Amino acid sequence: MSHPAPLPAPGAAPALRRLLDLLAAGAAAEDYAAVPARARRDGAGPEVLAEIEEATALALTVHRTLGQHRRREAELTALFDTATDLAASRDLDQVLRAIVHRARLLLGTDTAYLTLPDEAAGDTYMRVTDGSVSPLFQNLRLNLGDGLGGLVAQTARPYATPDYRTDERFRHTGRIDAGVAEEGLVAILGVPLLLGRQVVGVLFAADRQPRAFAPDQVALLCSLAAHAAIALDTAGALADTRAALAELNAADTVIRANAAAAQRAEQAHDRLTDLVLRGADLAEVASEVATLLGGRIAVQDAEGYPHTGRAATAGLAGAVERSRAEGRAVRHGDGWVCAVLAGQELLGSLLLSGRGDLDDADRRLFERAGVVTALLLLLRRSAAEAEHRVRGELLTDLLTAPDRDPAALLARGRRLGVDLSRPHLVLVAETGPHGRSRLAGAAAQYLFGRPARPGGPPPAWRPGGAPTGRRLGDGARGVSAEHEDAVVLLLPADPGAGADMAADEAAAAAAQRLARLAGQPVTVGAGRPAAGPAALAAAHAEAARCVRALHALGRTGDGASAASLGFLGVLLGDGHDVAGFVAHTLGPLLEYDARRGTELVRTVRAYFACGGSLTRAKDELHVHVNTVVQRLDRVEALLGRDWNGPERALELQLALRLALLSDG
Repeated sequence: MSHPAPLPAPGAAPALRRLLDLLAAGAAAEDYAAVPARARRDGAGPEVLAEIEEATALALTVHRTLGQHRRREAELTALFDTATDLAASRDLDQVLRAIVHRARLLLGTDTAYLTLPDEAAGDTYMRVTDGSVSPLFQNLRLNLGDGLGGLVAQTARPYATPDYRTDERFRHTGRIDAGVAEEGLVAILGVPLLLGRQVVGVLFAADRQPRAFAPDQVALLCSLAAHAAIALDTAGALADTRAALAELNAADTVIRANAAAAQRAEQAHDRLTDLVLRGADLAEVASEVATLLGGRIAVQDAEGYPHTGRAATAGLAGAVERSRAEGRAVRHGDGWVCAVLAGQELLGSLLLSGRGDLDDADRRLFERAGVVTALLLLLRRSAAEAEHRVRGELLTDLLTAPDRDPAALLARGRRLGVDLSRPHLVLVAETGPHGRSRLAGAAAQYLFGRPARPGGPPPAWRPGGAPTGRRLGDGARGVSAEHEDAVVLLLPADPGAGADMAADEAAAAAAQRLARLAGQPVTVGAGRPAAGPAALAAAHAEAARCVRALHALGRTGDGASAASLGFLGVLLGDGHDVAGFVAHTLGPLLEYDARRGTELVRTVRAYFACGGSLTRAKDELHVHVNTVVQRLDRVEALLGRDWNGPERALELQLALRLALLSDG
């Protein structure tokens, strides 16, 4: 059994009490050495002195143990405070600064700092420093793998160096060494910030004097690094959560916007569908779309002619083609353009002005309006084609048998909206043998496809005789039909326009536009305006002869009237309409002579026979020269001032000779 320690000798009691006082006061270690020294000075015996020295050693052991406990308590307090910071603070920089500052205080180093990787730049940078005085060191950036931090990051283990400048275990670089030298650091300890096995940073403690770091100091810095890693992970998770919440909020906003847009699109679709079912026209649909989109809507056909509204057309063809190729509405200037399509066929275009940017919902609504417009155009075209076929049968019967039952033809025409008793122009259009079907479709589109262009040619030759802005089909309308390897067009004539000029302009305009619509040259001949079945059939024969004359003259792809060709039409047309040419050229003189009993035709014949000499002409006619002058003045009044010009004189002389031969 153990025996209790012997009590110290009475002479040692004062020294022992002094040691207890020092322990209670927390005195420094060097103060304990003064107790046995004082006992020696006081003459303590060897036994007493040995006892005092043994007690002093025990007191120093207790002193060191208490110091370790106090230091451990401070470390635990720091770790607890750090954990509290992590739980209470949402500011990552604030938490990291607190961790670095505590590391510096607990390890008693001159500086402490934390580096983090920069994934975008591919290096690491100083995130937090404490105790640093060098701007170069504070802004130092390290390549991955460089310096003591690179070694720690690569191995995921703590490393300490008592003298950074001479340690060869890691890769030195001039930039890092310069920063360390400017800061004056010598001893450095670095520990990794670990999340699982991933190193997310490095925490350092450094002194400006050589120093060896104890294992408990390394463990303490590792604990602080673990808290820093948790702070980084928490911050990342919080950022992810915030981003997820933001995405959810954005998704909710988009869903709400899409729901509202879908509801608005559904309402717009119902309104447009209702318009179509009620038989609304393009103007009503355009007005409704303009109201829905808050802008102005214009509808144009495939060639850029306006159906409704007006819009700038500069560069429009390119925008329409781009919309057609992309299958969606496109921006054009300060507005928008949407091609109106039926499959791959371009029917026209919608032009939206007065609106800047269109969101997806409004853009889809604008494109939906293009679909509705295409439907209306197809319905109207189908109705027009059906009606046109019936009207074409009337034209075929008119040309085939005009004398069979004229009254029945007139009645059929009135039922179909064609007044054959009013003057009409007859056009005959021809193209190559492989393009006749396209020409027939082009003729129908020419008659029914568009209104007259503002500022265009006179109303006399416009399809339907409609004034500017009036649609063909409102009132008097044209008719077309295939007949004898050609396409015949019957157009109402304007009685107020010059008949010959109207026919010539109508033929030229029709040749030009039909060629564009058919995609190949088209030759068009026109007869004189005529009324009634028989006269219209005769006008058709005249127009057909004009086409043949144009081919003979090498003017294929051109348009002209028989009147404009003059005697060339008589010479080159295979029908040789002598009577028609004579009547057209001398008609006013013949009518005047028949009505007044005068001799204007005989006077003109004598005038030309005498080479234009008034004296010889009066002898030929056996009248006074003044009578010749008066008759020629009347001729000028009836035929025009250019009656004796070279071209008119040639036609007049040919007509006089043909008339004389016909009478003979």
